[in-house]
Amino acid sequence: MKLFILTMLFVLPSFCQVEARDLHVDPDIGDDGNDGTTSPLKTIRHAIRSAEAGDTIHLKPAVYHAYAGFYNARGEQGKPITLDGHGATLEGSDAIDPAMWTEVSPGLFKNDELLPTLNLAILWRWFFLIDGKINRMGRVLKGKSDPFRKPEELQPGEWTFVGHDQKSEGGSDSDKARGSFFIKLKPGQTLKQANIRYPVRSAGVQLSGDNAHLVIRNLSATHPQNDGFNIHGNCRDVVFENIRAIECGDDGISAHETAQYRVDGFTSIGISTGICDTGSSETSYNNLFIAECVGVDLYFLDIGRYSVSNAVVLSSAQKPMVVTGRASGHCTLAIDNLYLRRTGHPEPAIVASHSRVTARHLTLDKLDLRVTGEMSYEACLINGQPNPTDAKSPGAEPDKLIKTVVPKSYQSHFRNR
Repeated sequence: MKLFILTMLFVLPSFCQVEARDLHVDPDIGDDGNDGTTSPLKTIRHAIRSAEAGDTIHLKPAVYHAYAGFYNARGEQGKPITLDGHGATLEGSDAIDPAMWTEVSPGLFKNDELLPTLNLAILWRWFFLIDGKINRMGRVLKGKSDPFRKPEELQPGEWTFVGHDQKSEGGSDSDKARGSFFIKLKPGQTLKQANIRYPVRSAGVQLSGDNAHLVIRNLSATHPQNDGFNIHGNCRDVVFENIRAIECGDDGISAHETAQYRVDGFTSIGISTGICDTGSSETSYNNLFIAECVGVDLYFLDIGRYSVSNAVVLSSAQKPMVVTGRASGHCTLAIDNLYLRRTGHPEPAIVASHSRVTARHLTLDKLDLRVTGEMSYEACLINGQPNPTDAKSPGAEPDKLIKTVVPKSYQSHFRNR
């Protein structure tokens, strides 16, 4: 009898199943001392730390002045940890404190200590929001940038940075940028009236370390210093669904090192670079819309393996598309149903050396294609011409290529250009 009881004690735990939980976050009435199930938590950070395999974190659809950081977060196969934003926005900027600024001449304001940790990498991505409009002053990390202006040259609504003891633009001989920011306002306008904001948080969603079995969906990231969605490390089985990156300092989404993830539904507007994937990462993007980028619209590099399908890109960036590998290995990109239309000054899409691109149903409109790597075509149209390697191919009908959903605010823009 004793043996039977001991046997049951060891067997019973194997039948116990921990039920998946729904954890709720409400920044207004939540408290991180709550359990998150019967009463909401206050912060995204605490919810992520509390989540276990199979749990779903539900955000109240609000604006969060916070980021979502996943550091060695792991669900299980078939039981992911899910973050559902339900339309929430992760805001990367904060309002300036007018008391920290000094008016040095009529309408010209100066701040010597805006960010104590400011470095050159951040400075290249820097912007201000003035009267609700983002102003980069022609600065971009991945592309050509305008030099900083002298404070006395500024026009209303413009800003600049003056480095102290600098040996390189905007900073000292180290990577730390020391200096002063200047902002010029309209005559008689106060800092408070100008509604000025500056980027404080590094990213909207940040993955680093060893992450696995995650789902992140229905979420927007806007105004961080760096990327909307920044993915580092050795992540596996990570899925993004219905996400947006708006007016970020650098990339809309970016994979690094050996990250592996899948995206279904991504909108990237007003970003420095729409997508930038590096290292030996493996990514796939389906249902994609990109517009109003500054540096590069699509940027795939190093020895990664990437795919883009059902996508519309309205290209106004300095470079529409760049695919480039390394001498040590090829960068590979699979394209299936991509409409890439140039709306800015003439620039070619580039498939550089050590790159392999397979293109199916690719339409390039008002831009050329420069290939020094390897590229194959199936049912493609390059400025109205069928496959470059097959003049007899009838190509594909343009109307059938545009199957991805374009946001309503851009539908008239899309039709009229």
